[in-house]
Amino acid sequence: MASNITPLPTRLKPSDAEKITINLGYVDLGQVDLLVSEGFYSNRTDFIRTAIRNQLGVHGDTVKQVVARKMLVLGLQQFTVADLEAVRRSGQPLEIRVLGLATIAADVSPELAQAAIASITVLGALHASPAVKAALADRLR
Repeated sequence: MASNITPLPTRLKPSDAEKITINLGYVDLGQVDLLVSEGFYSNRTDFIRTAIRNQLGVHGDTVKQVVARKMLVLGLQQFTVADLEAVRRSGQPLEIRVLGLATIAADVSPELAQAAIASITVLGALHASPAVKAALADRLR
């Protein structure tokens, strides 16, 4: 499975990113808009992304320590039918732990997912068909 691990790029295209919604107070939002209007940032999103990256940089060592301690895969991990068939044949179901994006291929059946995956923990996003997500609902942490 190690060959399936791909680091996430620092700049994501909108199609490669997850959308989040935040609520800001009027004063905070006004300050963000002021910095945008003064040319420090191209738009609100640019400001928010920069602030998030700065905070992740501040806490980078902590993230690395937790990733190592919890044995998380950092980045992108994809599971194909062939991967999961091999796991099923081995008789050792996967305990998936991903910080980033875990993708289960669209052609993976719910039955195969149940047979090959013992548990799944994703800090970030899980992309899988609704049927596979439903089949793994009791294994999602």
